[in-house]
Parts: sequence; C-alpha cells; structure tokens
Amino acid sequence: MRWAPAVVAPVAIAAAVIVSPLAAGASDLPVKSPSDVLRLVAASDTRSFSGTVEQSSELGLPELPATTSKGMDDGDAASLLELALADHTAKVWVDGPTHVRVQVLDKLAERDAIRNGDDLWLYESNGKKVAHATLPDTDAKSTPTPDATALTPSQLAQRFLAAVDPSTKVTLGDETKVAGRDAYDLVLTPRTDATLIGTVSIAVDGKTGIPLKVAVTARGASAPAFEAGFTAFSDQKPDAGVFSFTPPQGASVSEQKLPTGDQFKDAAGSHPKPAVSGEGWATVVSLPAGSAPAGVADDPLFQQLTQPVDGGRALSSSLVSVLITADGRVLAGSVPVSALQTAAAQATAQ
Repeated sequence: MRWAPAVVAPVAIAAAVIVSPLAAGASDLPVKSPSDVLRLVAASDTRSFSGTVEQSSELGLPELPATTSKGMDDGDAASLLELALADHTAKVWVDGPTHVRVQVLDKLAERDAIRNGDDLWLYESNGKKVAHATLPDTDAKSTPTPDATALTPSQLAQRFLAAVDPSTKVTLGDETKVAGRDAYDLVLTPRTDATLIGTVSIAVDGKTGIPLKVAVTARGASAPAFEAGFTAFSDQKPDAGVFSFTPPQGASVSEQKLPTGDQFKDAAGSHPKPAVSGEGWATVVSLPAGSAPAGVADDPLFQQLTQPVDGGRALSSSLVSVLITADGRVLAGSVPVSALQTAAAQATAQ
C-alpha cells in the first residue's frame, strides 16, 4: 500500500493559478486566495488520520454483470471495476506510510487492505479469502506495493492537483463543511471544451490542508458524476491495534511473493510503452497494437461495458472514454470517443 504524500511544487502552482477574488465565506476560516489554498494542501504534514469515506458515481455505464469475467483473471477485472465505480462506504485509518488500513463495507461483507509495517494483508469476508505478503527488508523502499488509499479523497485530489497547469483555471467556491469540518472549496475548471470534464471540486480541510472530498462534474452537467468524500474525519493518531490482523478461523490464507525492485523494472520494461497525444485535460494515452488482452473481445464483461464503433469497440462514460481497436490498440482519455477514433486514425496514417 504505497503511501503517496502530498507533493505539489509551489512555483508550478503559482504559475498555473489565475487568482480570483478572495473567498470570504460565513465560516471562521481565514480569508484565502486559490494560491493560498493550493499552498495549504502542498504544505500539509498530517501523517495520521482516520474516518469514513462514501463514494458514489453516475457515469452512465451499464450495471456490471453478476457473472465473473473468464477472460480477465477470473473475475478480478469485474471486482476492480466494481470497487472503483460502484457506490461504497469505507473506513480508513492511516498512521504514516507503513501503517494503513482501508475497510470497504459491502451490504453483507467487507474487504480489508492492511499494511502493518512489513506485513501486507488482503481479506475478503465473502469466501473468507486472505492473501498475505511480507516486504523484503533489503527492498522495502524499492519494492512496489498496492496502494490501499488510491480511492480516498486525499489521493484522488492529489492526482488532479499534480496535473494543474496553465490549461486549468483555479478558483474558490463558497466555503463548505465536510464531516463537520470547515473547508475551502477549490474548483479546477478545464480551459478547453475538448474534454468531458466540466469541473473538479476539492474540499480542503481548513485546519490540516487534507482534501476531504472530491466531486467531478461532467461538462454541461449540473450534478457530479463521481464523488468521494469523508462523512466522518479525525486528525488524531489511530490506535495501533487497528492495524493488527489475524485471519479468522476457517479462512484460506495464500502467501504471496512481491517482486523486488529489479524484478518490477524488468517486468515493466517488457510492457508496451504508451504514446501520448493532445495536452492537458484533452490528453489521449495510446498503447500499441496487441496491447489488449488475448480473448478480451469474447469476454462478457468487456461486451457488457462496450459498444461497437467504427474501428473497434468503445467504453463511453460521462467522464472517460476507452477505445479498443480491431488490431488490439488501446486508447483512453477524458475525451469523447470520437477524439479517440481520430487519434487512432492519425496514428495509423503515420
């Protein structure tokens, strides 16, 4: 569960931000400009916190099929998509980079991802499945590990903030409250109409600088297509016992061996490198022919989520599009499918 702390270069932020009038809401927060709030996030040094996160999405996608995906790792693809796109409630505990727990609460089950020092645990109560791995002492810094906090508001916000550049207008909305805490509403607006994204709203805790909520609204829409936010939040250090995990009686435990840093680099080197076209919010990422998994066209999950288009099949949502061409190229971006088709045609012509 790789810990990705907030790192946003103040110089780059200053160059990207167009300062709007100062925010002066009804709360007790000090008056700040958009630049001030970006610096507040960048300077946040809160390493310990806990809370409850609620995630919801209305992306315009069909419901995920109940059957497992046979061509994509025995349902792992469906599980990952469901985790990323479906509505969820999760509890989060963080105490620095080596003590993290995320507990996803389903209707009749739970899923846990835990890092406790060098021990990594993944637990699914449905089926009582447990996976365990130990970080090698000599490779603790170079060995890649799953990021259990990837879908928390703070990590989602960092992905957007790290991409802030002159193609983004940065303003402040009305001050707000999230999980009972006063927060600044930092609003990112693309300066181009070539993207599907209309605005990204980030609620920044006025005390700690931690992003408490992220809401992404599609261009032309009045309500967010995706939201993830804390409904309860504490900046106090969690009890150490919350990171301890003992497999429940009757659970099947599988020991996993993580790749070392060198092994990970070797594997990454064998994968096709993406090509990037466009810029800013209209960027399109392309993988070469043969990148799509073998047999993906016959996979029920793939067929359920995509529609036939000229040149292949496409997943089209309110915020992101993916095109799989007939020759196995993969193109993706927060742009309409037509933009992906144009990029694919241009690449073929070169």
